[in-house]
Amino acid sequence: MLRRIESLATSMEKSSIAEYVEFYKRPFRVIYVNFLAGVARGFGIAVGITILGAVVLYILQRSFVRNIPMIGSFIAEIVRIVEMELGRR
Repeated sequence: MLRRIESLATSMEKSSIAEYVEFYKRPFRVIYVNFLAGVARGFGIAVGITILGAVVLYILQRSFVRNIPMIGSFIAEIVRIVEMELGRR
């Protein structure tokens, strides 16, 4: 039993539980660290979405230039269908 308690004490020292307890004894420090973590997370999300959006827009721009004739014929087909439906009334 004593050996098990010593093993538990050693593993608790390795896991730095005392540092966690000391950290949470100072609530303003916890708030400050959480604030900084939130700012960093928000900045990372903003940068990531900006890069992802730029890549998506670049791909759409490239594919749009190649598909303009196809898009034009698609729109012409829609106009033809609408005109036929209007002519029936």
